[in-house]
Amino acid sequence: MKKHNFNAGPSILPREVIEQTAQAVLDFNGSGLSILEISHRAKDFQPVVDEAVALFKELLNIPEGYSVLFLGGGASMEFCMVPFNFLEKKAAYLNTGVWAKKAMKEAKGFGEVVEVASSAEATYTYIPKDYTVPADVDYFHITTNNTIYGTELKEDLDVNVPMIADMSSDIFSRPIDVSKYICIYGGAQKNLAPAGVTFVIVKNEALGKVSRYIPTMLNYQTHIDGGSMFNTPPVLPIYTALQTLRWIKAQGGVKEMERRAIEKADMLYAEIDRNKMFVGTAAKEDRSRMNICFVMAPEYKDLEADFMKFATERGMVGIKGHRSVGGFRASCYNAMPKESVQALIDCMKEFEAMH
Repeated sequence: MKKHNFNAGPSILPREVIEQTAQAVLDFNGSGLSILEISHRAKDFQPVVDEAVALFKELLNIPEGYSVLFLGGGASMEFCMVPFNFLEKKAAYLNTGVWAKKAMKEAKGFGEVVEVASSAEATYTYIPKDYTVPADVDYFHITTNNTIYGTELKEDLDVNVPMIADMSSDIFSRPIDVSKYICIYGGAQKNLAPAGVTFVIVKNEALGKVSRYIPTMLNYQTHIDGGSMFNTPPVLPIYTALQTLRWIKAQGGVKEMERRAIEKADMLYAEIDRNKMFVGTAAKEDRSRMNICFVMAPEYKDLEADFMKFATERGMVGIKGHRSVGGFRASCYNAMPKESVQALIDCMKEFEAMH
């Protein structure tokens, strides 16, 4: 039976990327050695990093004056690296969910933190609007896609202060204007690579503005100067990221990824809205294209476990909603084929017909 991987992360990767990575695990570049056992300073590996950086810059149209880094620690490490490197006195945060809240908590250890708006009172089912970002902050931090609650900022905001974004779960799913940000970061295990590598896009001239001592490993400048090689980088996930970047380019680039994301999300949301048994959880104007959250309609709440079993028996994997929301979550990242989304829709229709 075909499996349809809707896991929220680590998540689906293009099949050819998995196969290329598997081959490199057996024999990297015809060297007779596995990529798992080569030195990160081997002459064959430096081109992997160089090409991955170049494709990052090409696919996202990153302007001159920005560096692309591959680090460890996940986005959670960036929650403290960001304020370490950029927060001198005061920062502003938009609270749109668990990860935004965690980022805000870390920043409070480095200076004053202003929560400009929050949707916590509605269980983060919408993206706040009509708020004011103080003009005197060092930066404004946003989380562009909220995996747990299924909300997403689909356009770059216009603010008059430096902006920083956690784009862990929607990077490469739409074009972005990188020039509006001084830093973009994310764990790679959604649209880019397996867990273990973190990407950071940083504006070089924005660094060096804080007066505090920054520990060597937590200083972005260290990794810029070292070309992501200051310490041993996560070699295998970087290699996989390169294969994914090549795949995105071959498929038509980020604009094509956006077209597909809209098509898949529209298909599934249309069924959620049509089907009497299911209800979407996020405000319609803020619905995520990456993480589509829905629950049983109140009158069918007692059939939730039945639908989970029904869908699982038909090959649906990873559709259980986060414990804080319940219900179901279908994560439709770039590598998710349209056919899998249709298979889930067919499941929902069949279950409706049975009841």
